[in-house]
Amino acid sequence: MFNIERWQEIFEAIAKNKLRTFLTGISVASGIFILVILLGAGQGLQNGIQKQFERDADGLISVWSGTTTKEYKGLNPGRQVQFRNSDYDVSVQKFKNQLSIKSANYIFWSGILVYGKETGNYRYIGVYPDYLAVENATVIEGRFINERDVLNSEKVTVIGQKVKLDLFKDKSPIGEQLSIDNINFKVVGVFTDPAGEREETRVYIPLTTTQQAFGVGDKISVLDFTLSKKETYEEALAQSNQFTEELGQLLRSKNTVAPDDKGAIDINSSIKNVKQFYDLNLYIRLFFWWVGICTIIAGVVGVSNIMLIIVKERTKEIGIRKALGASPLSIIGMILHESIFITTIAGFVGLISSLALLELVGPQIQSDYFLNPEVDFGVALTTLVILVFAGALAGFFPAYRAAQIKPIIALRDE
Repeated sequence: MFNIERWQEIFEAIAKNKLRTFLTGISVASGIFILVILLGAGQGLQNGIQKQFERDADGLISVWSGTTTKEYKGLNPGRQVQFRNSDYDVSVQKFKNQLSIKSANYIFWSGILVYGKETGNYRYIGVYPDYLAVENATVIEGRFINERDVLNSEKVTVIGQKVKLDLFKDKSPIGEQLSIDNINFKVVGVFTDPAGEREETRVYIPLTTTQQAFGVGDKISVLDFTLSKKETYEEALAQSNQFTEELGQLLRSKNTVAPDDKGAIDINSSIKNVKQFYDLNLYIRLFFWWVGICTIIAGVVGVSNIMLIIVKERTKEIGIRKALGASPLSIIGMILHESIFITTIAGFVGLISSLALLELVGPQIQSDYFLNPEVDFGVALTTLVILVFAGALAGFFPAYRAAQIKPIIALRDE
């Protein structure tokens, strides 16, 4: 029930000790401020991680060849392993019932592209049709490489949005001839990529065309696979571990590589990376919560000390109240009321300040692994609960002490 006299007492007590109350409020506000900022930073890290994994297909498993690091079957270390079409074919043949997406590519890291008077240096890659799903890209004009293009080694190309803007400006490139290292290709599509402009500076052509037109034979740079979906993360991880182990054994055996020579054939599974990144993010968020809570506790201790001082100063007043019939619960309520009020007001100031800072500064931060730091409604509600609990905790012990004061002793207090 609203009690105007109680509120008058609270404001009078605050007015008598303005500086002390202000400094105490600052400690509580800073605790909430730091907690919310840290939680927002944790969310920013999580958003950045999620953005990174949007670049490629879910559960992507990529296989790279490298240099042998161990002697094996009379072959010295330092031998370069080169994947070929047969490595892709044998992998698909063995695991075809498990695969959802399958592709291979050959990468030219730099090439001269010419259209009319416009010239640029871009990466071009020979791919299979599933490579669109591997990169999680989207065709916005025309189409992507298809099976017919691969089968007939067609001289067609699909270009990134950035390449289109650089070379073709506002003109539609579909059907136009584009020179790639002095060989003409017909543009059949334009794509965008969730990873942004860097990925959109690429050009894709059929893998068979790449191998024939640019004289690389049957060489392959990377094998890419995804597996059929599982119901749980644990099942997907177990499936990925088994697949990568068996695929590694198959390719190492075929290329005469020691079974444990991971430097020669490296297999990377994004499922494992997801687990590692999210575990790290969880630990970071728990650490942020710990630091924020500890800061709030420091503020609560300050409020509690203030309330103890207030109880000491008002000992005689409390004794008179009890002598006139005030119950211990009413005394506890009086002290708790003031404590919760100070803590909650200070906490709200810290909460609003932190949310405002995240809203203003967050969008200005540009980083691959830190994106849009924010705090959702659930977290804000949690901090509100923490505020009320902290205020009650700060005032409980002083209030309990006040309730235990005996009237006769209190009336003798000077």
